[in-house]
Order: sequence, then structure tokens, then C-alpha cells
Amino acid sequence: MDLEAVRTFAAVVDAGQFQKAATDLSLTQQAVSKRIAALERDLGVRLFTRAPRGAELTIDGRAFLPHARELLRAAERALASVRPGSRPLRVDVIASRGAAAGLMRDFHRANPGVDLDVLMLVEIETALAAIRSGAIDASFRAVGAPGRPLPEDIASVRVLDEPLQLLTGPAHALAGARRVSLAELVGHRIWMPGIVPGTEWGAYYDDLVAEFGLTIEATGPNFGSDALLDTIADTPALATFMGEHTRLIWPADHGLRRIPITDPTPVYPHSLLWHRDNPHPALPTLRTHLAATTTVPTTSSTPDTWLPTWTSPH
Repeated sequence: MDLEAVRTFAAVVDAGQFQKAATDLSLTQQAVSKRIAALERDLGVRLFTRAPRGAELTIDGRAFLPHARELLRAAERALASVRPGSRPLRVDVIASRGAAAGLMRDFHRANPGVDLDVLMLVEIETALAAIRSGAIDASFRAVGAPGRPLPEDIASVRVLDEPLQLLTGPAHALAGARRVSLAELVGHRIWMPGIVPGTEWGAYYDDLVAEFGLTIEATGPNFGSDALLDTIADTPALATFMGEHTRLIWPADHGLRRIPITDPTPVYPHSLLWHRDNPHPALPTLRTHLAATTTVPTTSSTPDTWLPTWTSPH
């Protein structure tokens, strides 16, 4: 069914005359008549009868009218769902309790008029495919993993370097420390079941292990943060890494400790990725907000911090 013919049908109903509808649509009366005739052929019924006062609906025309208007409303909703500025800004934050989710909460508080959809995609390849297809507008990732350069049509900017902290239970050997160095962590078991092989954060922790001789275990199923916290609280031999900006809540009797890591401090680099041709008007607003509210160094690391050599700040 030709949607323009349906739109013309509704215009004739509203105008009451073919000539008036033609003027409203910036068409000739002949073009309006042809569209209505084609629609009647498609439907197999007469929609109008000619009358001294103009065009009057037939019984079939009156039956078709509410459905025609719903077709036009549905078409407008479909267009609005993909029209830049008329649909929400869709952003992937990987995890709901991580630093990227916090950045988006801050953005939403500062820009309450921007309609947002927040998604959580695990793998960077999935996120990149979604950016390139237009399914999402942006994603927070660590970029530049070895052998996995970004496609040329994907832009990125580093927006946050997040220090890692050590999370232990109350009976862990390091639980009483005010801070620990990376050298002091050698020989301790760091349990991180959420690491997914082949992801950019998997590459990050592989390099951290290689550089400092740490023991990071990713064994066992990942039952989520609550199960991780329960295990760390009850197992003196295990600790885990946690981003400084990761928001977690645990029962008071867990007695968990978040301990800063120093000499150097490993920082996790969060970058915003987007398609260079993305026209969504809220995307520059997001980038401007992040540039104004976050600060990252201009090099991959500083004397007091550590980043993998492959990590790019841009």
C-alpha cells in the first residue's frame, strides 16, 4: 500500500474537497485524483463519492479512515525512532556499576533534557558492530588492544583513567594495609572471574601480569558482583581488583576493605568510541561534557601510574 496515497486520502477527508487537498499538498488536482484512484484499486472499494459540497466518504471510506490515520501515525513514529534528535542517545557502558555508568549518570544530571538509552554490551567487536550499524551511538572501551586497531570510521577519545584498588576480606593478609604496592601483591591470588578472554580488559590484565609477575585467576563461572563479594569476604586467600569509581554495596558483616595500590598505581583507561559520521545532535554534547568534567594525561602513563604500552590516549 502506497503511504503517500494514504496520506492524500486523509488530506482529502480533512479538506472536504479534492482541489483544497491538492492545494494543501502542493499537488495538482489530477495528481490527487490519481493517488485516490490507485488506493481504491489496491483496496478494491470506492472511498469517496462526488457531492455538491465536495467529496464525501463512502461506507468503506469511513471504515478505512481510522486505520489510515493509524498507519500515518505509525509511519511518523517509525521515522522519529531513527531521526537524529528525535530518538534517544544510545550509549554502551559495559556494566551498570562501573565507571562508565557513573560518567553517564553525571551527564544525565547535567543534561536532563537529553533522552538516553543506556545499554551493556560485553565484547568490543559487538560494540563496534553496533556503532557502525547505528544500533548505538557510542561506547566506553579501552582501545588499542594488541592486534586489534579501531576501524578508520570509528573515532575515540580517552575520557577517564581509573585507578585500580585491591578489594579484600577482613581476614586477608593485606586487609590492614592503608595502601599496597604492586610488588607487595606478588604471590597473592587475585581472583577475577569476570575476565573474558579476547576482550580489551582481558588484554589489560594479561599485560599487568606479565609486567609485575602477579597471579590473576579467572577460574570458575562468573555469578556477578554479589557472588564475587561474598567469596572475597569469606576466603582469606583471595583478593580482587576493583576500579576506584566502581559503585558496590555489600552487607556490613562482610568487612570488605578497598585498598589503594601504589608504586605505580595501575589505571584503567576508559575511552569514548563513536562513528565519525554519526549525526545525533546530543553526541557532541556528551563529548563536550566529558572533556569539561574529566582529566586524563597526554601520555600513556606517568611516573606514578601504569598503563599497557599499547593503550592510546586518543
